[in-house]
Amino acid sequence: MQEQGFAPALVMQENISLRDKNWFNTGGPARFFCEPRTIAEFQEALQYANIHALPLFVLGQGANVVISDDGFNGLVIRPQLNFITVQERIDTSVILHVGAGAHLSAVITYCLGNNILGLEEFSGIPGTIGGSIYINVHYYGFLLAQFIQEATIIHKKTGATKTVPASWFEFGYDQSRLQAEEYFVVSASFNLKPCTDLEAAYARGRSVEIIRHRVSRYPSKGTCGSFFRNFHDHEVHLIINNKKMIYSAYYLDKIGVKGALNCGDASVSYQHANMLVNNGTATTHDIITIARTMQEKVYEQFGVMLRPECLLIGFDTYPLLDKDRE
Repeated sequence: MQEQGFAPALVMQENISLRDKNWFNTGGPARFFCEPRTIAEFQEALQYANIHALPLFVLGQGANVVISDDGFNGLVIRPQLNFITVQERIDTSVILHVGAGAHLSAVITYCLGNNILGLEEFSGIPGTIGGSIYINVHYYGFLLAQFIQEATIIHKKTGATKTVPASWFEFGYDQSRLQAEEYFVVSASFNLKPCTDLEAAYARGRSVEIIRHRVSRYPSKGTCGSFFRNFHDHEVHLIINNKKMIYSAYYLDKIGVKGALNCGDASVSYQHANMLVNNGTATTHDIITIARTMQEKVYEQFGVMLRPECLLIGFDTYPLLDKDRE
């Protein structure tokens, strides 16, 4: 579905800084940059990349990316399809239709202001709807996939759109089919619950408490969140209480890097061992240097290799330790 109304033609910009467009606040410029506001403009941007044989990256809020200091030698698309509309409302459910560029926080605010429950579980997590679906955002026992009914996606090469059910995404923990980089999300529909004014007020209080809890446990700026993903069962051998120890933060806590490892103006957060922070003037090189040191120390002590959860953008070669090293 394409939103109605007049929109100016797509503006293609050159040599645009990405430093202010990601949560780490590091990285160089994009060779080309655009912000499509309609499906037609998104298609135009994809066509431009294909005609000029440009590498392509679709950027949301930049909350889960690390961008090379050299920038991105291609086209960065930052969708501005920001609409939020109630598609259907009945006694037992609300179908909410949301553009890929809408911020998750704005969607949660809209829901709580319109007596709609479900997404408040993700309060305090930065990102757009498109990026949140890409990574299948999670918080404790909740996954965004639990609330998705269907989505409209666009093909990277042809620009063709189609609407697919949630099952198409093959969601997993921190995983979705979008990570194959063949399709991008244009919009999504969420199956949520209507509620009374009292229930909405309670949910707003819960939202505030979730945010307070997150702020007390994690850094809230200058970071991409968890830098390294948790391990899969087959990747680790350490067993504690009859369970494989899959949590990267466990190993990082054991090697004592929390609040104690730094390079330039970057450091490992004092709040969480798996989160790196730009304290103001850090470069991506600083961040990568720390991340490699963390990998080395964990490998030396435990024999397992940490793998990044964040996306590494614009690097000519893989900047961390060999991801296939065992």
